[in-house]
Amino acid sequence: MNDTSKNENVFNSSLQKVAKGSAIVFVGSLLSSILIFVGRLIIIRYWSQSDYGVFSLALVILTIITIVASLGMKEGVIRSIAYNRGKKDYKKIPELISTSILLSIVTSIFLGIFLFFFSEPMANNIFHDSALVTPLKVFAFGVPFLTLIDIIVSIFRGFNQVKPTVYFQYILINLLFPIFLLVVVFFDKSAVNIYYSYIASSIVVSILMLIYVYKYTTPSEVFSVKSAISTTGRKLLSFSLPLLGSTMFFIIVIWTDTLVLGAFKSSSEVGLYNAASPLAQFLSFPLGSIGFIFMPVLSELYARKRLNEIRRNFSMITKWLSLITLPLFLIFFLYADTIVTYLFGQEYLLSANALRILSFGYMIHNISGPNSSALIGIGENRFIMYNSFAIAILNIILNIILIPPYGIEGAATASAIALFAINFIKCLKIYKKIGASPLSRNLIIPSIISILIIFLFYYLFNSYFTLNFWLVILILVFFYLLFAGIVLITKSLDKEDLDLLYSIEKKAGIKTKIFEKIMIKFLRK
Repeated sequence: MNDTSKNENVFNSSLQKVAKGSAIVFVGSLLSSILIFVGRLIIIRYWSQSDYGVFSLALVILTIITIVASLGMKEGVIRSIAYNRGKKDYKKIPELISTSILLSIVTSIFLGIFLFFFSEPMANNIFHDSALVTPLKVFAFGVPFLTLIDIIVSIFRGFNQVKPTVYFQYILINLLFPIFLLVVVFFDKSAVNIYYSYIASSIVVSILMLIYVYKYTTPSEVFSVKSAISTTGRKLLSFSLPLLGSTMFFIIVIWTDTLVLGAFKSSSEVGLYNAASPLAQFLSFPLGSIGFIFMPVLSELYARKRLNEIRRNFSMITKWLSLITLPLFLIFFLYADTIVTYLFGQEYLLSANALRILSFGYMIHNISGPNSSALIGIGENRFIMYNSFAIAILNIILNIILIPPYGIEGAATASAIALFAINFIKCLKIYKKIGASPLSRNLIIPSIISILIIFLFYYLFNSYFTLNFWLVILILVFFYLLFAGIVLITKSLDKEDLDLLYSIEKKAGIKTKIFEKIMIKFLRK
């Protein structure tokens, strides 16, 4: 076998590994998003807009506290385990596992206590809403459990094992929450039971995860204090802390809008905004699915100095990520009024423009590719932290300026600008560091042609038909078929796309000869 064939096989192998893992996570993420949406919908339907706003604020605070409790090791341990596997330095891996679990448990307990005792001044002095006190006290008990879940699934991710995340963190916890909500709807619709339901689901899942861990490991690997204070453990902490900073700053970019709305506006406006925000964030879940497995795979490739393979993977993955989500973005952008009124009721119509603006921001996020995963994989954790810090400051300033006069639309605009800025800078860094670019001819050409046709269709169709939600669903199917046709006509397929189809066929045990023939006919030479 010559060197070119060998490199092609290696490339296909790594890309198929990403595709296989991403497919599993994609399905899990889809189910997770649906279950999360069901949980939110139950709250919207059975409790007040103000109750939903308080829940949204409390959940943001809990998310931030949990991220801090992980000390950045949620990402750091993934990269460190994968990198050492690439270097075949297996002796360090038990030390990495022990360090991440023990330090995060200790930190999460302290932060849970902090949240419990400071919930009252936080609610009254920062958000000026005494209704937040009880939710924060209840959520304080969930900090150690949620942190433990995050760290354990990250350890498995370092070994390219995605099923624990899908089963426990994506599906089970988000399935239990709406089930518990439905139970309290029938017995006691007191708002505090929303928070008890959320924490109960996290406790159940964390216990089941510990049982799962003990099935595949030994206690000495997981709870070794000696390993946790070793040189390897200290290096993990040193690598992870900048990632904690970058994650915190990115969370500020994502959640500042909700927090500043809570400070400047009413809980009802927070509820309006958080009807639009999860829908827009739904656009980014394929990116999360891909980045989930791309980062550990890329870390192994980087340890072996396979830069050309990284560049090709990055471009291919971004192409399919963008083409998959562009039709859905256009539906959110063009038919936002119909979507929000059907799903949430007429009183949520005011959130339609926020959905449009946020969707645009998250689509930019997708077109930029898995840049954060790539930067972590090549060890640029400090750059991510500095970049995220600068954008977080920009986002705070924009929210303070835009929210008082423009409300939820100002919050959405601030977030969209911040998402564009952070992704633009990250893409420049990746290109400078390893020469990888998210944009390619096979992405740009079919996207531009499809968007032009769809906007023409939109203006013509609206002139003759009255829209309803189910008609919008049919239009979405049409958009996907149109995109597929344009991809074929413009010959925007590569040989690797066909290789991926063969890989999926083999894994699924099915044959799609018709699709193969079509792809081969329109394959770019």
